[in-house]
Amino acid sequence: MTTDRIPPFHPDLNHGAGARTVRLVLGARSARQLATVAAKRCDPFLHRLIRGRLGPRLPLPFASLTTTGARSGRSRTAGVLYFNDADDVILIASNYGRDRHPSWYHNLKAHPTAVLACGGRSGSYTAVEVNDDAERTRLFALGEHVYGGFADYRQTTAAIGRRIPIMRLRPLD
Repeated sequence: MTTDRIPPFHPDLNHGAGARTVRLVLGARSARQLATVAAKRCDPFLHRLIRGRLGPRLPLPFASLTTTGARSGRSRTAGVLYFNDADDVILIASNYGRDRHPSWYHNLKAHPTAVLACGGRSGSYTAVEVNDDAERTRLFALGEHVYGGFADYRQTTAAIGRRIPIMRLRPLD
């Protein structure tokens, strides 16, 4: 794996027929709900199987995020959807709309340095949580353009009192 930044994914650009098809299909709430159920069950297995190698070939921007465990101190890897805002990588810690934040969020809060890998490329980043409400609104809108399910997750978590964190990962040079 070469040390480089992961392939950029800008939500406002056309990303080909595959991405357009996925956005069209996932535009239907029922399709997003079905995809969420499938992803909850399949993502951990698929992530271990492909280990980020197929990321650039998938219609959604998928990368492997390696963090240091908040409590264990051990290396932990999880699959994440990402998009770019200029040179920064944005991660939305939706956890499929569940009632708690994903483990990788807690890991980044405790140890903000992480590695993102996608398609044979990887880079080191430092994470900061986005707390400014206007910036969160802007980034969430971009995230919803990448994957419409984020809107469903935000609605679900708001109903249970959980605010979905947004993490900005800045490349380490």
